[in-house]
Amino acid sequence: MADHDKLATAMMTDRNLALELIRVTEAAAIAASRWIGLGKKNEADGAAVEAMRKAFDAVAIDGTVVIGEGEMDEAPMLFIGEKVGAGGPSMDIAVDPLEGTTLTAKAGPNAIATLALAESGNFLHAPDIYMDKIAVGAGLPAGIVNLDAPVAQNLRDLARAKHCDVSDLVACILDRERHHDLIAHCREAGARVMLISDGDVAGVIATAMPDSQIDIYLGSGGAPEGVLAAAALRCVGGQMQGRLLYESDDQIERVRGMGHADPKRCFSCEEMAKGDVMFAATGVTGGAMLRGVKRSLGGAITHSIVMRSHSGTVRYIEAHHNFVQKTWTPT
Repeated sequence: MADHDKLATAMMTDRNLALELIRVTEAAAIAASRWIGLGKKNEADGAAVEAMRKAFDAVAIDGTVVIGEGEMDEAPMLFIGEKVGAGGPSMDIAVDPLEGTTLTAKAGPNAIATLALAESGNFLHAPDIYMDKIAVGAGLPAGIVNLDAPVAQNLRDLARAKHCDVSDLVACILDRERHHDLIAHCREAGARVMLISDGDVAGVIATAMPDSQIDIYLGSGGAPEGVLAAAALRCVGGQMQGRLLYESDDQIERVRGMGHADPKRCFSCEEMAKGDVMFAATGVTGGAMLRGVKRSLGGAITHSIVMRSHSGTVRYIEAHHNFVQKTWTPT
């Protein structure tokens, strides 16, 4: 086969895979949407997990979950190490079937169903512990922010790179007691602070979305979510750094057991999600990045995004689902 034919075949395969990934996140989002506003976050999460796991059965990959719902003895499906897919190229998978379980239960904004895909060995194996994070969007000088630098310095450097004042910047931070000092330092430096209750994957990605009005993401959140966010930023040229945080010696030993010789290492975006990465997400509740699921009698409308690091392509997909004709029954 000629080189141009191989390229065309690869492009067609990638396009088909992108649509297959969107079908997986759509299934999870539709299942979770049944529980929006009902105050039952565990039920919403369980519905999303089950729907996503079933949808993977039709995806033409030999997939291994490396970021998932927990260890095998903690999660009935989409656990770390689980094999998914209908067969095909060997891929590592990072998933969060419902990022924003509390947001869904309370009908808050920015809940999403999300996943990322890379060739085997290209995702950071991150345990379910906290990670300190800093992230900015695309089009900025390399290394413009640094996790080890004082907050005020990062804000000044970012403002200089964006040709604006620090007072024009908006920092997105999870509204947690542990971030009290961080929030105070941002405001003392002159920046505005957008506090979010949950959903730090969406918060990190928002730094790269022109309409989000978020310039920088700061603070600690889940390490698995950090890997997913890094995968998305890889696709759009954003920058991110993350360092694992520990609450016990057992967690440090567990991380060493996962192959990380230096538990205090600061990981770059490229180290958390290497190679050619694909990222997909579907909105569950509406937010700055995606519209939420709109259910109707016998159907639903979903809004999704799919990105690929190799091409830098970002596609938004609106899908109209007819439950009567679907081969699966939405929850």
